[in-house]
Amino acid sequence: QVQLVESGGGSVQSGGSLRLSCTASAGFMFTTWSVSWFRLAPGKDHEGVAAMSLDGQTTYADSVLGRFTISRDDATNTVYLQMNDLKPEDTGTYYCAADRRPIHEWWLIAKRGTASGWWGQGTRVTVSS
Repeated sequence: QVQLVESGGGSVQSGGSLRLSCTASAGFMFTTWSVSWFRLAPGKDHEGVAAMSLDGQTTYADSVLGRFTISRDDATNTVYLQMNDLKPEDTGTYYCAADRRPIHEWWLIAKRGTASGWWGQGTRVTVSS
């Protein structure tokens, strides 16, 4: 059974930064999967915020473009989400997930309620104004 584990969430003030990390159970290599960070805010659907496809191309939601950066450390098999200039609307639970679908398709079905691929349990981010 594959396990993805997120860490690094917390509470920050508006304008602050956090770095989320995602690690995987033994034998699961991020280099062979597309990886995405999703966000679930109260009353909203799962929103894809940043993703890295198999070929290394990155995709960002318009709401986080220029503020969030997804990266992958192959030596430690860890995926990161660096979040800068955080805003109250960034508050939510952040999930790391892995799949082999095209990113936009993956984000679309997630928004419609289908959690395709492997997902972690989430880490909570709270941004206060």
